[in-house]
Amino acid sequence: MTLADSTPTQIAAAVQAAESAAPTWARSSGAERARLLRGLATALGGARDILVPLADRETGLGAARLSGEIDRTAFQLRGFADLVEGGAAFAHTDDAAVAGAPPVGHPYLQRVRVPLGPVAMFSASNFPFAFSVLGGDTASALAAGCPVVVKAHPGHAELSRAVMALAQKVVAEQGAPAGVLGMVEGAGIEVGVGLVQQPAVAAVAFTGSFRGGRALEQVALQRPRPIPFFGELGSINPVVPLPGALKANGTALAQGLAASIAMGCGQFCTSPGVVVLPTGAEGDAFVATLSQALAAQTPHAMLNAPIRAGFERGVQAWGQHAKLQPLLTERAAADAPPRPFLAQVSAADFIADEHLHEEVFGPAALVVRTRDLAQAAQVLQAIGGSLTVTLWGFEGATEPGAAEVELVRNATQIAGRVLFAGVPTGVAVTQGQQHGGPYPSSTAPASTSVGYAALDRFLRPVALQDPPAWLAQRAGVPV
Repeated sequence: MTLADSTPTQIAAAVQAAESAAPTWARSSGAERARLLRGLATALGGARDILVPLADRETGLGAARLSGEIDRTAFQLRGFADLVEGGAAFAHTDDAAVAGAPPVGHPYLQRVRVPLGPVAMFSASNFPFAFSVLGGDTASALAAGCPVVVKAHPGHAELSRAVMALAQKVVAEQGAPAGVLGMVEGAGIEVGVGLVQQPAVAAVAFTGSFRGGRALEQVALQRPRPIPFFGELGSINPVVPLPGALKANGTALAQGLAASIAMGCGQFCTSPGVVVLPTGAEGDAFVATLSQALAAQTPHAMLNAPIRAGFERGVQAWGQHAKLQPLLTERAAADAPPRPFLAQVSAADFIADEHLHEEVFGPAALVVRTRDLAQAAQVLQAIGGSLTVTLWGFEGATEPGAAEVELVRNATQIAGRVLFAGVPTGVAVTQGQQHGGPYPSSTAPASTSVGYAALDRFLRPVALQDPPAWLAQRAGVPV
């Protein structure tokens, strides 16, 4: 099933419905928002037997993975319900008046936050539940008091319609404003551009390709009234083991890394794409184990033909690169799942070629060989922006040396999440999460698209100076 492109009239109608719903939803209570979010979670879980086969038919991700993704999506809907019910969306600051002239004296100020308004939410291809119609962007926007207009992803067209029908039924049953959730559809770029250009759209949440995200960001910024664009655009997620980690646990780390590279056929935004290793025997042994373990992986089919074609173009370019030494180059037939790809390159050559810093979306990675930790830090600087950096070998309470500290500093400068154990695939939905790093991994590195701090993206601070008692007593709930 394919999505027919929504017409300009249909796009305008969806946004107008959201605009009509915005005032009512903005002044809704935490209990009202929580009830809707929990209702959506219950409805999603209750339709599992219908939705999972439908999603598997469109994505090929498998029933087990998709059922788990429903659980994750319902979990984050309920998590935002708990958050908003506890008053997080209405957090405010009361700054009592101080007598006297400025700068010591000042009037009474109450700093509150108001919802931005209708949010255009672009579904992702690789998570048909968790980053789609009722995914984290929708959950956080609704919790913040913003209506949502979903741009359905053509890669799971039938599923998107089914989930939206389910959601709109819950909205109607609860008596929430009908326009609080709407959807436009289609594969044409005109649909996305037309949605972002709608004057009533107040913000955009996007998860997808670098090229598509950058194009839509420019549309958002070139409007007569520019709006925030919260875009997650991809990442190469470097992994940097210290020499001690290679010596103590190299085999197990390499095997775990191979599984992470191939997990989900490499179609996770946190899939490891660069492995930074020292030259020498221990690094060589790690590369050998990683190559062997990665060759043994059996990735499933990719989400769709365009994504597969992009992967093949990427690994072909790497395979023909004069500075790369191929390690795994087996190519699969077009009608078979892809094979993992691995190559290695010197740090100097990697740093010098910005094209090697670009993501190849799929089960592929580059090994970058360095002479020391200082050069490893330079590799991180060259990458410039990543959702994650993984550093292995910092266990224990012993304070590291200057080179190790500098490596950690560089990791925190380029990444939204720095791991000191485990692998980057897998992003916990929790209060302390940060999923969004410096450009090019995201367009708004101060915000997150996963975790409960995502609520903050869709709220704007307002200072009320000497407000009347009735307004101050609302304690942050918008009028």
